[in-house]
Amino acid sequence: MKLSTKGRYGLRAMIDIAVYSEKEPVPICKIAERQSLSERYLEQLMSLLRKNGLIRSVRGAGGGYVLARDASEISVGDVLRALEGSLEPVDCDGFNPDGECEAAGECVTKYVWRKINESINRTVDEMKLDTLVKESRELSGSDRSHAKKCDR
Repeated sequence: MKLSTKGRYGLRAMIDIAVYSEKEPVPICKIAERQSLSERYLEQLMSLLRKNGLIRSVRGAGGGYVLARDASEISVGDVLRALEGSLEPVDCDGFNPDGECEAAGECVTKYVWRKINESINRTVDEMKLDTLVKESRELSGSDRSHAKKCDR
């Protein structure tokens, strides 16, 4: 399984929002600046995250993005599925009783694929955004001020 830039950058953006939105909404220009990402690309990711109920936008002066739920309630799996779709690396017709796989009855590899799929989903669902925020703070140890506003 290989994640696209959508999943990788979107997760970075979600962590950024979780870290910086405790006092005020986070403008997309600040996320782009801190994460070295294109604002235009981030706008596309924010749209997907908003549609999936993970963030909400705050309009007006001092507006930006905030989490739609507490960081402890948002898993890495929630974020990645919102941006990537299914995370299952193997889509086996043998999983589905109505599937088109002719070898499903005697195929044992479907059990390998099922275990891999379950393991990936369990792992990303167990990791919560609040844990990643804590890790981020421990790694950076820097001031999280919002002193400078965007140039718009």
